[in-house]
Amino acid sequence: MSGLNRRSFLKASMATAALGALASCASNGAGTGFIPKAKGKSVMGLVVPPMHEVRVGLIGVGERGSGFVHHFSKIAGTRITAICDPDAKVLKRAKDIVSRYGRDTPAYYNKGEYGYRELLSRDDVDIVVIATPWQWHHPMAKDAMLAGKHAFVEVPMALTLEEMWDLVDTAEATQRNCMMMENVNYGRDELMVLNMVRQGLFGELLHGEAAYIHELRWQMKETERKTGSWRTHFHTKLNGNMYPTHGLGPVAQYMNINRGDRFDYLTSVSSPALGRQAYAKREFAADHPRNQLKYIHGDINTSIIKTLQGRSIMIQHDTTTPRPYSRHNLIQGTNGVFAGFPNRIALEQGGSGNYHHWDEDMTKWYAKYDHPLWLRMGKEAETNGGHGGMDFLMCWRMIYCLRNAEPLDQDVYDGAAWSAVLPLSVASVADRSNAKDFPDFTRGAWQTGKPLGIVG
Repeated sequence: MSGLNRRSFLKASMATAALGALASCASNGAGTGFIPKAKGKSVMGLVVPPMHEVRVGLIGVGERGSGFVHHFSKIAGTRITAICDPDAKVLKRAKDIVSRYGRDTPAYYNKGEYGYRELLSRDDVDIVVIATPWQWHHPMAKDAMLAGKHAFVEVPMALTLEEMWDLVDTAEATQRNCMMMENVNYGRDELMVLNMVRQGLFGELLHGEAAYIHELRWQMKETERKTGSWRTHFHTKLNGNMYPTHGLGPVAQYMNINRGDRFDYLTSVSSPALGRQAYAKREFAADHPRNQLKYIHGDINTSIIKTLQGRSIMIQHDTTTPRPYSRHNLIQGTNGVFAGFPNRIALEQGGSGNYHHWDEDMTKWYAKYDHPLWLRMGKEAETNGGHGGMDFLMCWRMIYCLRNAEPLDQDVYDGAAWSAVLPLSVASVADRSNAKDFPDFTRGAWQTGKPLGIVG
């Protein structure tokens, strides 16, 4: 679903309006501390019967989803059985990709916004991969689980706390996986740092830093289709951190969030919203629709999370200012620190012996701490691509777990907790940066949850 037609835009406006209403509730403390009664049993560590072959249905094969057509066409034990997208142009591209690999021809659906429900009615679909505009993530993932499928959804998992709770409840009621596909958790550096943390290299963890700093003003020129055709409008509806999970996901796994620790509360502050209005004035005619919009999302948002174990996490969002790409990826412990972009490390014990200066030569650190999963699959992942191989490795790992009856590396509670930064940051910014509590989506299970192991 690469384009956003008039009806879709109205739905997007309704979704963001609902988010704003929820943010107002959060400002008053509603919706965060309250834990609704469970409608099923916990899916933490959920294991489903092994699948000899994983039959995949794809919903949305535009800018992001077309990559999934490539990846699942290459993974053994996987068969794409159905593809849905209301945009005829991108659906044809998906057909061409499938034909190039010589795989069985999937069923194709192109019957409007709700044509995906025909895909969900099929008996030959085990998992549904959702790569659509954000406002569709919650309804499509919920519909998929209710249809008996496992849902794998692009980031963020949902837009509001209410939607996040709904996906948690649906996963527990149906005993189906609902995984937010945070691909950065499968990057080589992030996997290596996870291995370092698990081996105690940094000592006791104290603080992390995460970010999505990626100048994307050029997407405003995508007016008919592609990401900018719908994402631009969120800059007129929200003021907070609208895209937190790329940097936060790995840091949350380093810190065992939902598996021994939990996000407690968040406070957030935004800079003025100047960059996109200035860009529109410079790049578009005065009467262009982009110049009729009022951009309210602060150019830079900084949020701070406190965990129940007392750790702190700084998260930043900036897709507007002219600066180099960064996800920060910093983890600080009592024995030292790793920081990304560029990669560097400083340790009191076990490093160069001088923690006042960065060690920027990562060769020896890769040799000692490369994650076993990357050692096993890294070359194949890099060959098959997707953000340096992390996309392919994520897809491969998903299929591996399903075929071998292993729990997924990320569950519905992770997706909800990481995505909750969006509505909570909006609420905090609107309330003079006062703290907002995170819901306990695990309903207490975080206290006994098993930390993610070093697999591979």
